Amino acid sequence: MRKFLFLLTLLFLIVAMAAPGFCADVKISASEYKAGDIVSFEGTVAPGEDLYITVAQQKMFAPKETDGVHETKRFKKDMKKAKFNADTAIPPLYYVLTTNSDVFGKEGKKKFGGPSVLLGKGNGIYSTTMYYLNKKYADIDPSAQSMLGPIKSEEQWNFLRYANESSYGINTIVKESSKVGKVTIFSRTVITDQGSGKYWDKDTSIKLDKATGKFTASFKSFRHTPPETVFDVYVNGTKSGSYKVLENGFWLSKGFRYMNPIWIIIGAILVGTYFSMIGAAGGMLMAAFQILIVHTAGPVGINAANVLKPSNMALTLFSPLGSFYRYAVVERRVAWPVGISFGVGIFIGSIWLGKYVSAVLPMKAYKEWLAILVVLMGIQTLREMMPKAMEKRKNIKAMVKKFNAAVAKAKTEGKSVEMGKIEPVKTSLTDYRFKFWGEEFTINPLLFAILGLAIGVVSRSFGIGGGFLLVPAMTTLGALPMYVAVPISLIGTCFSSVGAFIGYLMTGYLPDLWLMVSIIIGGFVGGMLGSRAQKLFSEKTLKIVLAITLFFLFFRFFKIEIWI
Repeated sequence: MRKFLFLLTLLFLIVAMAAPGFCADVKISASEYKAGDIVSFEGTVAPGEDLYITVAQQKMFAPKETDGVHETKRFKKDMKKAKFNADTAIPPLYYVLTTNSDVFGKEGKKKFGGPSVLLGKGNGIYSTTMYYLNKKYADIDPSAQSMLGPIKSEEQWNFLRYANESSYGINTIVKESSKVGKVTIFSRTVITDQGSGKYWDKDTSIKLDKATGKFTASFKSFRHTPPETVFDVYVNGTKSGSYKVLENGFWLSKGFRYMNPIWIIIGAILVGTYFSMIGAAGGMLMAAFQILIVHTAGPVGINAANVLKPSNMALTLFSPLGSFYRYAVVERRVAWPVGISFGVGIFIGSIWLGKYVSAVLPMKAYKEWLAILVVLMGIQTLREMMPKAMEKRKNIKAMVKKFNAAVAKAKTEGKSVEMGKIEPVKTSLTDYRFKFWGEEFTINPLLFAILGLAIGVVSRSFGIGGGFLLVPAMTTLGALPMYVAVPISLIGTCFSSVGAFIGYLMTGYLPDLWLMVSIIIGGFVGGMLGSRAQKLFSEKTLKIVLAITLFFLFFRFFKIEIWI
């Protein structure tokens, strides 16, 4: 009888070891890690089997859980095409470490960068590779399907593909991405040993002895994993344990990133100083800083842009306030009629028209056509400095000559140069004339009120102030010197920032508190520094800096600058 029981037990063990998913000895190296730490596993699977370690965030997300107005509309539209529904739930952070990645998808070519309106959808000026998940859940072998842990249905697989391969899905759900340069390509899901040489397998190690089934594996956890996030670990289909990721730095709760606020303040000071000197691109440069340095992401279910944009408003509002006292009170070079008319126009455009226009226009194409306009403005700004153009604008040429003479005299006497003041000559709705450095200038306030409406729409759509359009418009259409155009631009960006911020609040989008406070402090200080620094530079230098900024924005809009 004993022999029979022994043989029966032995037979049961042999059958169990031969069954898929058997895991005799699995160990997670720790129960807690800090975000960005290496997570390690070791254990044994059935001899001869491939290894599948599924690491899934315990808290799942379904589209119905978002409280974002724009996200709800976007999910409703996308889920029909991507074939999932509002109840479909997946882990936002999800990884499969495996020795058999081909069963879940394959490597393919990816085109990116450049104007899609000209190149066509799916094309680009750059080419790379990425790992594409299988388009159909049914294409995965049933035994491999059982290795996916909490992903158990076709709808979940479709939602997983959308979340990790669509840029909108990455920025709204996953928050982690694999990049080429600074351009997001996709999010890692299925990964294997870094010996593959693929950029998505970096910092991952998988060693499996198929003869014995013994394995060791490790991968680098996402550096911006939210504090107290719990992950479940499945080894070859069997839930084998869990671990928790702890805080690793100062956590921005809505920015969804670890970032010391001091670095944000320093960045805002630099951007605010630059912005207050040329009156343009403060919002764009702050957005670039948030994307490239802070990596502002937004909570799961809220698109990154809807946290980044309202946070950005702090720079385009408080940096002008920091410079306003010097420009308006000390130096008295603010052309009030033009500034107020533009400000009213941009306020209406940002808080009212922007809501309707941005909902109708396809944002990607909208941004790319705007890039073409920006580069044309940059070219025209450079053309204005040519001798022929300067000859036609005798008032600016004379003003520049007087300014340069004043700078030379101030240097000789060891003093700071005194900036010219605006002296009104005539004021009306369509005709405003003033003298600056003794030269007369004329501009139409009503024209800039209408221009403000258009820029207000842009401001609301991108979360920027609009100065990058206004300043070149004033120097080209209005034939104003930079020293006058910049203070007017700063008035306009104050109005646009207030209007756009109210618009975001009305739709329920709030900025990250710490991010906003840091930007307010840095922007205000930068504004004070920029207003003092502007008179150290000539008209020509300021225009060159403006042109360079416009060309930078052109590259940003077209996603050409993968090197930064």
